[in-house]
Amino acid sequence: MFRSHTNGELSLKNLNEEVTLSGWVQTIRDKGFMIWVDLRDRYGITQLVFDQDRSSAQLMEEAKKLGREFVIQATGRVIERVSKNPNIPTGEIEILVEKLTILNDSQLPPFTIEDETDGGEELRMKYRYLDIRRNPVKDKLIFRHKMAQKVRNYLSDEGFIEVETPVLIKSTPEGARDFVVPSRMNPGQFYALPQSPQTFKQLLMVGGMDKYFQIVKCFRDEDLRADRQPEFTQIDCEMAFVEQEDVMNVFEGMTKTLLKDITGQEFGDFPRMTFADAMRKYGNDKPDIRFGMEFVELNELVKGKDFKIFDDAELVVGINVEGCADYTRKQIDELVDWVKRPQIGASGMVWAKFQNDGVKTSSVNKFYNEEDLTKIIEKFGAKEGDLMLILSGNENKVRAQLSALRMELGNRLGLRKGNEFAPLWVVDFPLLEWDEDTERYHAMHHPFTSPKPEDIHLLETDPGKARANAYDMVLNGNEIGGGSIRIFDRDLQSKMFDLLGFTREEAEAQFGFLMNAFKYGAPPHGGLAFGFDRLVAILDGNEVIRDYIAFPKNNSGRDVMIDAPASIADAQLDELELQLNLKA
Repeated sequence: MFRSHTNGELSLKNLNEEVTLSGWVQTIRDKGFMIWVDLRDRYGITQLVFDQDRSSAQLMEEAKKLGREFVIQATGRVIERVSKNPNIPTGEIEILVEKLTILNDSQLPPFTIEDETDGGEELRMKYRYLDIRRNPVKDKLIFRHKMAQKVRNYLSDEGFIEVETPVLIKSTPEGARDFVVPSRMNPGQFYALPQSPQTFKQLLMVGGMDKYFQIVKCFRDEDLRADRQPEFTQIDCEMAFVEQEDVMNVFEGMTKTLLKDITGQEFGDFPRMTFADAMRKYGNDKPDIRFGMEFVELNELVKGKDFKIFDDAELVVGINVEGCADYTRKQIDELVDWVKRPQIGASGMVWAKFQNDGVKTSSVNKFYNEEDLTKIIEKFGAKEGDLMLILSGNENKVRAQLSALRMELGNRLGLRKGNEFAPLWVVDFPLLEWDEDTERYHAMHHPFTSPKPEDIHLLETDPGKARANAYDMVLNGNEIGGGSIRIFDRDLQSKMFDLLGFTREEAEAQFGFLMNAFKYGAPPHGGLAFGFDRLVAILDGNEVIRDYIAFPKNNSGRDVMIDAPASIADAQLDELELQLNLKA
């Protein structure tokens, strides 16, 4: 062994013991007659000391050769530190080194390996193996490991069986684009990497594995939005002989257990909100309910006052920002500029104030008198000191714009605290979405989601009004899990494929294996998949997932450390019988 102890475990109880430690040199303090070295591994830091009065001249010379991030082995005696460091577990002792071995030297790192580093994100991603040595990243990866263990233990105790499903599968046309993999042994044919193990977990239910789970890699070739990864990890689960309440109860229980074990906070029954209410009150289907600012619709109060912007709008809607009536014109103008950015797309913003002195004013006083403003303020339920922000336009667009503004203000006002948790179920999603471009329905979740039993008749008469037997778990404004009860009846599944525009031949080519399986006694079944990366980050008080992934991609989907994706040799292309046709 290269070490008898780790760098985080020695204390005064080990006084006078001879120990051997190994690790990386964190810092060196050379006073000439005495040299101190902080030695680091993933367990902590131990201070080594070289003293010309107690160490040989040769050993002192060897110590002077050390540099940052050298990998060394040091043997010596545990002694009590004169100047103790209460900030680290080993701060009461140090090692008087008797033997030093340089196992490997190191170039000067491109950034400092410290908790507060001088390296930018792109640089640290390029040298990710160095970044992992830093406590903030190391601790997040350890936290992820502990979370995975807790999930496995919970589900195993609940009778779930962990089953691995294939990574090389068939491409499907629904959802995001697939990553495809050419097959050398089957020229001209391709595998796809799974966006989820959806059909395989349904086949496992047909196979009698009535409680399945897997912590599994999934892949989506989509344009990356902020903090998305092309490969991500799911906690994938499925259960047979269950209804919606059964699935929700199991995974609400798992989430409560994780919250209690990790944060110490206990929760009662998670609140539930319909999709329609979430969109009406918050403008999105994953609302952060840690703070208020519910939407207030104003059409009845503000139209017909010769203010064309409101009169022409499909929807006029706003939020009440409590205690912010003292915002200056400069601050409000900055918010106006923020909502007018291309990413948000609003054409402008109207504001009204109920000032601390009782005065009511707005940016549209020209069109609305004090009586009008009083009615508007009453509609908001505002009190003295409150600021109201109002947007107008196309209903769907303006709800999304106001939702983005609400979240931005939640961040600016410190209302989205990482150590506060607000779980929520969102239920009763639409089963289908109409796409104007393709002039056909698309599945809001996926083609295997069952409609609510009481809405099945609507598939014949008004498919757009049918609700899905689906449910999403939301935590702090993020969807952390989603699932549904699946269709297990062949006739209903065929009807769904018809509604989605599949020909019988297309449905057979894409999903014939599943439909064939349903001929052999498919049980009622349903499940849920958690976004594991996101769940880990949120329970650790963050929302950025990259630091919880050992080797993440950047916002362009590139691994800048290994420089991937990359071109391949012509010989490989020839072997795969592929020819590139790159567009200029």
